[in-house]
Amino acid sequence: MAPKIKIPATKYPVERFTLGNGLRVVLSPDRSAPVVGVAVVYDVGIRSEPEGRTGFAHLFEHLMFQGSENLEKLAHFRHVQGAGGSFNGSTHLDYTDYFEVLPTGGLERALFLEADRMRGPRLTEENLRNQVDVVKEEIRVNVLNRPYGGFPWLKLPPVMFSTFANAHDGYGSFEDLESATVEDAQGFFDRYYACGNAVLSVAGDFDVAEATTMIERHFGDVPARPAPQLPDFDEPDINGERRESYTDRIAPLPAVAAGWRVPDPIGTFEDYLPYVVLAEVLTDGDASRLVERLVQRDRTATTLGGYLGFMGDEYLVRNPTALLLQAHLPPGGDAGKVLRTIDEELDRLAADGLKPGELDRTQARMATRALHGTDDVLGRAQPMAVLELQRGRPGLLNDLPKLISEVREEQIVAAAGTLRPERRASVEVFPGASS
Repeated sequence: MAPKIKIPATKYPVERFTLGNGLRVVLSPDRSAPVVGVAVVYDVGIRSEPEGRTGFAHLFEHLMFQGSENLEKLAHFRHVQGAGGSFNGSTHLDYTDYFEVLPTGGLERALFLEADRMRGPRLTEENLRNQVDVVKEEIRVNVLNRPYGGFPWLKLPPVMFSTFANAHDGYGSFEDLESATVEDAQGFFDRYYACGNAVLSVAGDFDVAEATTMIERHFGDVPARPAPQLPDFDEPDINGERRESYTDRIAPLPAVAAGWRVPDPIGTFEDYLPYVVLAEVLTDGDASRLVERLVQRDRTATTLGGYLGFMGDEYLVRNPTALLLQAHLPPGGDAGKVLRTIDEELDRLAADGLKPGELDRTQARMATRALHGTDDVLGRAQPMAVLELQRGRPGLLNDLPKLISEVREEQIVAAAGTLRPERRASVEVFPGASS
């Protein structure tokens, strides 16, 4: 029997403090390369949108780039790119983030830019209408006019969940976007974009004392506003299989996605982690169970993937979430047969356990990816900010490779045993494009 692979740990330093206005700060210095990453994460995402305002969290992310108190429109872009840096923002189910990567000398510039828009973006009618049009065009490009657009992250939640928060379209409807007002935007900012509802994270080449002084100088006088009470988004698990289907007019081939609820990724992390590993056992690489069976042997699927979280952010998501499997099928493929085969393989795993070396191989690949993901400064700053926001534990990023390696076979087997057809939601795509 081969010895178990030893998984190295990362030891990125983590320092935390909170400003008087409630802004939480995470610092992770690393002087090995002259680059710095800055991330600001707000505790608001798609699930926080009010009814009648689908897509608003993402729309507001766009508005945060349209100028602020001391910056005209597009100034943020020029200041970052002019210093040799890059920037972006993104909207997720449970948070919205903004980030920059700059040469070391650009740290104070990034802090100034983020603090200025934390005080308030320029919420004008012109900016709002312009960005509504931009988001509508994104929806056309990424969903309406793209094969498998929104599959499965927009298509599966309304099958699996019953509440508006969990089930609605996070990209938004054109009707809701067009009816948004400047007053809506201001109210959203006042409620969610408060210092007490945010985390600032800095990783890379900086001196902690100097960075702390800069942070206090730029963020210390941002007006304090308390964080809103975090809603409980949980809802009961489904009590019988749910299957839906739709025709994608431009998809060339059939596809199917299935999801099962999993334990609370924050409240019961020890129970949740085996499902993260299980998804990889099932789908990671040609030797994985479902790829070997469905793609290579039976040829009932052409591609297959598995992951935790509808946006693939398994460690940066709150409850409720799901383990997802998705497959694209050959012409005339049978989605029902694919689902039945998945059930067979899950039953086999639950009954017979893992093959020799199967878990070690999977854990080594997962740990390697986790280690590689923290190589760059943004790969530390952004997740550390979210881990602080959601768990008060940014140092978990260092612990993940070790925690992955400690998941035991019996935990994987038990997790597989819970993925029953009666707990499954699935959505099938019928191709509309002529073959």
